[in-house]
Amino acid sequence: MSQNILTTSNGNPVENNQTSQTADFHLIDKLAHFDRERIPERVVHAKGAGAHGYFEVTHDVTGLSKAKFLSHIGKRTPVFTRFSTVGGEKGSADTARDPRGFAVKFYTEEGNWDMVGNNTPVFFIRDPSKFPDFIHTQKRNPQTNCGDPDAFWDFLSLVPESIHQVSILFSNRGTPDGYRYMNGYSSHTLKLVDAQGNFKYVKWHFKTDQGIKNFTAAEAGKLASEDPDYATRDLFQAIERGDAPSWSVYVQVMDPKDAKHYKFNPFDVTKVWSHKDYPLQPVGRMVLNRNPENYFAETEQAAFSPSHVVPGIDVSPDRMLQGRLFSYPDTHRHRLGTNYAQIPINQPQSRVINHQRDGFMAINNGGNLPNYEPNSFGGPYQNNIAATTFTAEEISGFTGRHTYTLEDVDFVQAGDLYRLMPAEEKTHLVNNIAGHLKNAKKHIQERQLAHFKRADPEYGQRIEATILQLSSKA
Repeated sequence: MSQNILTTSNGNPVENNQTSQTADFHLIDKLAHFDRERIPERVVHAKGAGAHGYFEVTHDVTGLSKAKFLSHIGKRTPVFTRFSTVGGEKGSADTARDPRGFAVKFYTEEGNWDMVGNNTPVFFIRDPSKFPDFIHTQKRNPQTNCGDPDAFWDFLSLVPESIHQVSILFSNRGTPDGYRYMNGYSSHTLKLVDAQGNFKYVKWHFKTDQGIKNFTAAEAGKLASEDPDYATRDLFQAIERGDAPSWSVYVQVMDPKDAKHYKFNPFDVTKVWSHKDYPLQPVGRMVLNRNPENYFAETEQAAFSPSHVVPGIDVSPDRMLQGRLFSYPDTHRHRLGTNYAQIPINQPQSRVINHQRDGFMAINNGGNLPNYEPNSFGGPYQNNIAATTFTAEEISGFTGRHTYTLEDVDFVQAGDLYRLMPAEEKTHLVNNIAGHLKNAKKHIQERQLAHFKRADPEYGQRIEATILQLSSKA
């Protein structure tokens, strides 16, 4: 006899689920829960897919970090990784032209470390005050509820430091072939801290072992209509058939003394560090080999934040990162509740003991331990070990709102990227930008074209010529 007998929410067996009666608790129980199934979707990164796996250390990095999960070659740490698009809603197409989220939760013995990155090494903006405004321009027009090319390009043309990320977005890298054939990056500068409390600045790189594969705009558009869940399906089916995707993990390492004199602000997330100056150093390998049992319980409720670090890893003065340290946990509290860290997918393997109490859905509430400190009754107490997680850093200067000055260096890397592209890639980039920018108002086009020309004269001129060509055919 089957043991999967249908029950009500309080465990009472249900004898008939096909017809209702006048006074029917089962019907009310069923409808009431159905009415409350939906929770707020992520304001960004709403559409995503996740998988379980492990991270394995392949190279000795104990000289850089005292993190226990990096303590010796061969050590494995469980991970959960979520990939996503950024701007679209939950029902949007996986192949949309968009950056891809690349978030990894490391379940270490010292707590969870969340590496919350993207598939691009840079971002559009470098100050968190611009983030809500930027996202508004990537979403729907408040009147028409449609995409708005004017808002999209108006903002970007008024924030010229975005040109590097724009150039990546409109290349074929903006439409990757699913999630298995793309890299991941911390984008932000972080720190690795050694046993003596000394630190180095680092950027993390996850290089796909499957090789890079991208779609053209035409291929991505075709899949958006034929199989909008392409990337989600591709990841799930690959793991189900035993074809576990993997990524080789590296860091770029910068001495703090170099940061003061580097050719640009090393904490500016609109720029990359030169690999010639700071070559990749191998660390380990990430393998994803198990699909979630339940999408909502695991992938949808997974909550990542760059503020979730462990001893041996720390944050940097990157202004965008500083904003994310607050915003990510805050949106989880809105979306999942104040006790989101108690949801199984978010629970650390290590013991959690603090003075946080109560709130909706509190499961582990501290027992009978004191809920204050200092105390004399065996409650949680600080460990008094200097530089366990956070490192001391010398900061000097005048407090205030210091406006960024736009400089030539803000355009150099976009120009370098264009010049490095093969001829066919350049043509795709130019056509993709022109096809979108032509829908914006003329004065916005002219302002943005000036930025492309500043990055590389040929780059801007080709886009301008293509817009004229497309407009003449309209």
